Amino acid sequence: MKTRFSVYALLLATIVFAFSSCQKDTESADYSAETAAHSDDQNRFSGEVDAAANDVVLTLDATAGFAGRGQDIQSLICDATVAVDTMSNPRTITITYNGTNCIGNRTRTGVIVVSMAQGIRWKNAGAQINVNFQNLRITRVSDNKSILINGTQTYTNVSGGLLINLPVLNTITHTITSSNMSVTFDNNTQRTWQVARQRVFSYSNGVAVTVTGLHTENGVSGIAEWGTNRFGNTFTSAITQPLVFRQDCSFRLGSGKVEHRTAYFNAAATFGLDASGNPTGCPGVNSYYMKIVWTGPAGNTRSAILPY
Repeated sequence: MKTRFSVYALLLATIVFAFSSCQKDTESADYSAETAAHSDDQNRFSGEVDAAANDVVLTLDATAGFAGRGQDIQSLICDATVAVDTMSNPRTITITYNGTNCIGNRTRTGVIVVSMAQGIRWKNAGAQINVNFQNLRITRVSDNKSILINGTQTYTNVSGGLLINLPVLNTITHTITSSNMSVTFDNNTQRTWQVARQRVFSYSNGVAVTVTGLHTENGVSGIAEWGTNRFGNTFTSAITQPLVFRQDCSFRLGSGKVEHRTAYFNAAATFGLDASGNPTGCPGVNSYYMKIVWTGPAGNTRSAILPY
């Protein structure tokens, strides 16, 4: 009996030691690389979703057969050609990207197909369209890193109205939702992300777009993207301070804050900063910076300032 008790005691001690060691490893693990990479991935993905939405909405507004306006107006996308089919059902707009954007900080290739049923007019409140991303690859010029986006989103013109009438309407509200966006990162990792974003357009010496999140999960509201990151960990990314893009700064992200949550760390990314971490005005073609502050399982806090 004594021998058996000693064996059980030894086994229990071994299990406790192993659990304790594993717990200490988890608590002391450095998630700096994952935090920085995920913050960059989410910012790039959301930024490109917004950039594509700008292209789509401008093209819709410019096309009489979609917008419900009397005549076409000229629209210009620096790095794409546009083909319009108003006779089919659904009607389609095909945007084919083929080069460098206006300010030269990234290149885009691939196709976006916009579909709208006959009888729907984009100017009407509640109008919806489907936006299909087909191998849209965006490459950042500064480091030659790219992401590849596929999947379908639904745009809803919640308030109604066209951007050409924004100075009179004061605000226009759109939403973007999706449950099947495929994202392939520069290390060839492929993940599925979900999207729920609201975009409010306003006008004051130019157009400004204010972005917030619409999804709520586990008591966290304002979530704009959620899914699995490149490291295989589930995440939510909630907009805790609205993201603001201004026309007078080439619609670059100039302010706002996003909180990322995983099982291993929480991280907050603040945008629109200079290299020292201070809020800045529009830097022209130069980099904005984001400050990332994250907390690991043991409560240890770290920070970094990265360009975007």
